[in-house]
Amino acid sequence: MRRTTTSPVARRLVAAAVALAGCLAVAGPAGSAGAAPAEPVPTVFFGDSYTANFGIAPFQEGERTFCFQAKEDYPAVATRRLADKNVTLDVQADVSCGGALTQHFWQEQELLGGMKVPPQQDALKQDTRLTVGSLGGNTLGFSRILKQCSAELRGHVLLPGEPVDGDVPASQCAEFFDTGDGKQWLDGQFEQVTGDLEELLDRIGYFAPDAKRVLVGYPRLVPEDTTKCLTPAPGQTQLPFADTAKDALPVLDRIQQRLNDVMKKAVADADGGADFVDLYASTGSSTACDGADRGIGGLLEDSQIGDAQKLPWYAHPNDKGRDIQAEQVADKIEEVLNR
Repeated sequence: MRRTTTSPVARRLVAAAVALAGCLAVAGPAGSAGAAPAEPVPTVFFGDSYTANFGIAPFQEGERTFCFQAKEDYPAVATRRLADKNVTLDVQADVSCGGALTQHFWQEQELLGGMKVPPQQDALKQDTRLTVGSLGGNTLGFSRILKQCSAELRGHVLLPGEPVDGDVPASQCAEFFDTGDGKQWLDGQFEQVTGDLEELLDRIGYFAPDAKRVLVGYPRLVPEDTTKCLTPAPGQTQLPFADTAKDALPVLDRIQQRLNDVMKKAVADADGGADFVDLYASTGSSTACDGADRGIGGLLEDSQIGDAQKLPWYAHPNDKGRDIQAEQVADKIEEVLNR
């Protein structure tokens, strides 16, 4: 028996969604397998900074300014790619927001300056037919992990979170996460991610019972050959992972691979079915350490945001990485809708 969340709310949501889906299956007309949808598909994009594509300018301003959601984030680019193939999405909302935890799907999120945005699930409607996005990295605490491994990054307040244990030098982070308190903390974080992703998928099933659910993984940050991370990218003076020790790079990669596996399993175990875009598996040659071919901006490399002083990329996709995300997501959406 698969692990289930202990939340009574989630259990009630699942039961109601299953019952409603059963009624719709009996009453609804049969579709034609393998045919692209004839009408625009009502769609909601959700997620964190990797969906919002933090670092790419210009970004949406107004009440959601500090979500740093790029006007040309991968949801926008993927939607155009699909339109070129005569697959039309009716985008009801793109509520992706930098810094979002998985729980911000059902809880409001507080941004810089005290601004708040409503729960992302509020964008779902009974007629939503497709939901797409990434959540889980902030719940895991990946920015805290990066700060644990980089003394230079610890002073950057815009990147949320503190190091897991600021008393442990950044140079010792490889050993910290492999043993003792660090390993225990990491195991606890993964348990939280597992339960929250299950609740996320359950809630989509409840609030949008006819929606296809597509969870998008995170692009690979560290390559298999970590020696590539010991040389700055063309035009850069900082190393891709700044002062992160060489022996910590494989640890960061293992943590990301573990997150990818947790996300993949959550999709496989989802009641009613869901789909996964495995970006980690397909971006091994466009990591932050792949020089001119990098699809990830280095930790302290200047992004496109800012005037006299640019904000760092903090290991987020650049334009090339965004286009890779959009291509993979568009291909998956086309596959899902053509079933």
